[in-house]
Amino acid sequence: MASNDLYTVEEAAQRMRLSARQVRRLIAERQIGFHKLGRSVRLTNDDVMTYIASNRVEPMTAADMWAGLRKVA
Repeated sequence: MASNDLYTVEEAAQRMRLSARQVRRLIAERQIGFHKLGRSVRLTNDDVMTYIASNRVEPMTAADMWAGLRKVA
């Protein structure tokens, strides 16, 4: 699909491997960008990819782990 194609909630959910209910929750909580066309909600590939990129968690390094242990003691 092209980056300007519009996905339904169900199509976006399938693309992200989430349930449609979870995608609707993300939309309701304004955690993912979307487009309102009348009463329909649509998401673009850019909306989906931006959400995925913004929720990336970097792995911890050994230095991060030791820094965290020093703060506890």
